[in-house]
Amino acid sequence: MAAQRRDTRIDFWSKFDLALESNVNLGMHPIWCEETELSIQSTIESKLTSAFSPERLAVINESHLHAGHQEHFDGTGETHFRVRIVSEAFAGMSRVERHRAVNELLAEELKHPVHALAIEPAAPGEPTRW
Repeated sequence: MAAQRRDTRIDFWSKFDLALESNVNLGMHPIWCEETELSIQSTIESKLTSAFSPERLAVINESHLHAGHQEHFDGTGETHFRVRIVSEAFAGMSRVERHRAVNELLAEELKHPVHALAIEPAAPGEPTRW
């Protein structure tokens, strides 16, 4: 007498009606569709790149160097930055004009949350300390 064969497959698809139960239909968006906020550093890099088309750009988060300077500041986060930028856009501009141009561009970030911004601008061919 031969053993009778049983069908052990389970039909999961009937349990998951993707057309009716998708995240979108439930008012939820899948994670790959969510907009995530750029870091402050990324925002600064993006703005400087768009405005000045720099030959060289370094945006350095120096927040950790300022831990303990204020009572409740432990050095984490994105509050203190150094911008080193070489751009043709700075040719013929004074040091003050260069600083004003960068400060005006980053005005929103300087309102909050950036507490300090060190700027080292240069035109191509000018000496830099970096």
